[in-house]
Amino acid sequence: MKAIVGLGNPGKEYANTRHNAGFLAIDFLRSELNFPEFEASKHFGVVSEGMIRGERVFLLKPATYMNVSGKSVASLLGFYKMEPGDILVISDDIDQEFGKIRYREKGSSGGQNGIKSIIETLGTENFSRIKIGIGRDDRFEVSDWVLSRFSKTELGELENIFSDGLLEKTETFLGKTKP
Repeated sequence: MKAIVGLGNPGKEYANTRHNAGFLAIDFLRSELNFPEFEASKHFGVVSEGMIRGERVFLLKPATYMNVSGKSVASLLGFYKMEPGDILVISDDIDQEFGKIRYREKGSSGGQNGIKSIIETLGTENFSRIKIGIGRDDRFEVSDWVLSRFSKTELGELENIFSDGLLEKTETFLGKTKP
């Protein structure tokens, strides 16, 4: 079993914000993988479940807000008896240029509060993550920038970026324990 977690904040007021790049990515994956619609779950979020190459895979969007994402992730992992190495977390990264996608198998939070919450809750940095660059605009406070909405142009570009890089990096994660 594997879980792919997209980080963001729930609610219409946060839709299409830079901080919700993880939610946008997980929505893209759900569509591309032909997984069913998300359903509310007891794991403090919404889940879609499917099979990839014979392996059960969960897509999770925590509804706990970014800064306490660990609660949702720990609930899912605990219930299905998965290990931290069985998860891939997708989040925004203000320190990468817009559209750059980076895959890592472990590491620090890099200041990303959702990742920080997961590390603190699970007690380890040993889980895979994909960071999606949202860039930085020094004219804004960090909190204002990450909560600003992507432009229509940027949303269109993200679709192409996800097609080009996200699927490949997700395959890297899914294939790391399978022949």
